[in-house]
Amino acid sequence: MQRLLNLGAKAISLAPLQQPSTWLCGRANIRKASTYKAAVLREFGQDLQIEDIKRKKLQGNQVRVGVHSCGVNASDVLMIENKYDKKFNPPFVPGFEVCGEVLEMGKEVTTMAVGSKVIGIIKEGLGGYAEECIVSEQDLWTVDHAVSFDSGAALVDTYATALIGLNRRAAVNEESTVLVTAAAGGLGLAAVDLATSVYKAKVIGVCGTEDKAGLVRQKGAWAALKYNKKHIDAKVNEVTDGKGVNVVFDAIGGDTFVDCLSWVCHEGTVVVAGFASRVIPHIETSILLPKAVSLVGLSLSHYQQANNAVYRQVVEDVIDMHEMSLINPHISARFNIEQTAEALDFLRQRKSTGKVILELR
Repeated sequence: MQRLLNLGAKAISLAPLQQPSTWLCGRANIRKASTYKAAVLREFGQDLQIEDIKRKKLQGNQVRVGVHSCGVNASDVLMIENKYDKKFNPPFVPGFEVCGEVLEMGKEVTTMAVGSKVIGIIKEGLGGYAEECIVSEQDLWTVDHAVSFDSGAALVDTYATALIGLNRRAAVNEESTVLVTAAAGGLGLAAVDLATSVYKAKVIGVCGTEDKAGLVRQKGAWAALKYNKKHIDAKVNEVTDGKGVNVVFDAIGGDTFVDCLSWVCHEGTVVVAGFASRVIPHIETSILLPKAVSLVGLSLSHYQQANNAVYRQVVEDVIDMHEMSLINPHISARFNIEQTAEALDFLRQRKSTGKVILELR
């Protein structure tokens, strides 16, 4: 952790992990029902159906997780509408970002116990919109029992992505100025929180409305404003004395990406972390030459595949930071399993800030 924080202050020691309660451990020994409730997509573009699903047997490296909370993400909407890059064939249960407790383990599992509180990222098999799901041991992380289920389900995907972009790739520090687009979204707000709370950088947040700008300021941004090219130009010049920001963290793409190149300084870095606009920009590479700009692409899923050790470590670092109260995910809305359609519409209508959570238990 200290190698990441690089704050020059004394190390903050973690409190000892709490042991599962005797109630929790005792409950785990009770015979479980053979079925569980899940929100199932039967046809693309249709509402999810709440159904009773029959339990499957575990393989050796698998863990049965009782899901208490699941993040509802924009990618879930795209999967349900058959617009996601990777195709999933119905029927399937959406949801990949879960927090819950271990109910049962395969014989090969060694890093956790029945009753452990865990966070899981299950982008291959999905299944999070359910009372329980099966997760490979390598896709789970244990967390302190003081971490709430909702926070656990809102934490890892966005904060780990932002941490790789800001720390590993852009080397943000207390001398840095950082501009974050879509700053009130899940990924953008995570980037603001990390840059300000952990690395003490000066952050300019750009978002869609003044209400959202207020939230971004509460997260620690030096300045936050609605998207207006002239106003952002003026603010960047004011904050950086006309030099431009050291790092732009862009999760929008489209026309905004071209503007990002005008806001970055000489030898600055533009981190491409997503395409909320659903428009992938096309630029002439010669536009990068005058400022010697570094263009960095970022995908957490591809880190999982290409460098799993870094992927696992970054997630552990994010969990540590949260347990140390350095970062805290913002949750704008919570829904239960019967309100899955409303939760997805909440995202479609762009009402959300930070994260949206489905509470399953």
